[in-house]
Amino acid sequence: MFALVDCNNFFVSCERVFNPALQDKPVVVLSNNDGCVIARSNEAKQLGIAMGTPLFQIKNFLEQQRVAVYSSNYILYGDMSRRVMTLLADFSSDLLVYSIDEAFLDLKGIVPESEISGYAGLIRQTIFRGTGIPVTVGVAPTKTLAKVACHFGKKYPAYHNVCVIDTEEKRVRALHLLPVEEVWGVGRRHREKLHRAGVRTAWDLTQKSEAWVQHVMTATGVRTWKELQGFSCIEEKSMDHKKSICTSRSFSDRGLCRLEELEEAVANFAAECCLKLRQAGGRCGGLTVFAATSRFQSEGMTHVICQSRDLTVVTNDQQELISAALDLLRSGWADDRTYYYKKAGMTVWDLRYDGVVQPVLFDPVDRVRQAALARAVEEIKKKNGEDKIKIAVQGDGYRHFMKSQHRSRNYTTRLDDIIEVRV
Repeated sequence: MFALVDCNNFFVSCERVFNPALQDKPVVVLSNNDGCVIARSNEAKQLGIAMGTPLFQIKNFLEQQRVAVYSSNYILYGDMSRRVMTLLADFSSDLLVYSIDEAFLDLKGIVPESEISGYAGLIRQTIFRGTGIPVTVGVAPTKTLAKVACHFGKKYPAYHNVCVIDTEEKRVRALHLLPVEEVWGVGRRHREKLHRAGVRTAWDLTQKSEAWVQHVMTATGVRTWKELQGFSCIEEKSMDHKKSICTSRSFSDRGLCRLEELEEAVANFAAECCLKLRQAGGRCGGLTVFAATSRFQSEGMTHVICQSRDLTVVTNDQQELISAALDLLRSGWADDRTYYYKKAGMTVWDLRYDGVVQPVLFDPVDRVRQAALARAVEEIKKKNGEDKIKIAVQGDGYRHFMKSQHRSRNYTTRLDDIIEVRV
């Protein structure tokens, strides 16, 4: 049996932990540059606020309904996620962190099936007591069915945020009730194809033949089809190893027009890609840097930079990737006119996870010294914080180029922001 632990309205819940006055009140969290709604409390959902709605369209409505508005605070959310996952690791040695607010636990051999419901309830209570974050736990024989269980655990209050699919009768009933577009792995393109074929529910999908599913949804769809029937076939490797990693942001106001500003932003994007690579235990064989003006600019004022490079040796070294990224940015920079770049980013691709590095005879880089320096920098960051040592071109980071008028404090990671209590 697999348990999926999903934090309820995670970004909103993080804000509520440190501001109890927000409980039972409508709250929304905005995307970068306070652009659009990316998280909503249940109360905000009941007001009809849709995911992805631009702030400027509903600003007056939010004020009229007294909806609390917050800018994204990813430092806070990331640290709260780390705390949740640390607690979850005590419940199973086989923990797969799927996203910032979701994780799978393999419960095989840990608890008898007759006691799984109580064990799931204990997980929920422990997370709430340790972090203040409410979670829903869905348990089932496969990861996809665990997602289904979690869906119903959130939808129906009678489950008290714990739903277990442990019998054939429960599986069949759940699949009859679940719209096919709610199935994990069924995207918009597949939904349209399935609807045209008369497939409306998850149960309808399971009644199709394997050959038909293979034709319409390829091998990935076949895995989903098998998982819905109770056969576990989604391996951790297929979920964990990404083919590419991208870090990008939009900038506030008109955008960035100076090369030094864009260099600072791209350098920080490269540093974030390196961090993600190291955390995943991977290296990249190529990178792409891009920047673009707003598509709403007048004719003649638009410009796009998109430069790529294959690397001679796969790497996850921060200094090497930042240097390569800046070379690409400069090669695409236009000196003949001033452009305001509204968005920029970097993608690393051709990712390798096997740990094997094929050396090159005439490699100009001393890889041994490079690795030693990287280890030393990593130790300093672990002891003093991720932003305590960095490449000079990173400056203050790209965040000062972004609009963030409603951001909360970094309560758990910055001493100046901790909550003060006066008695």
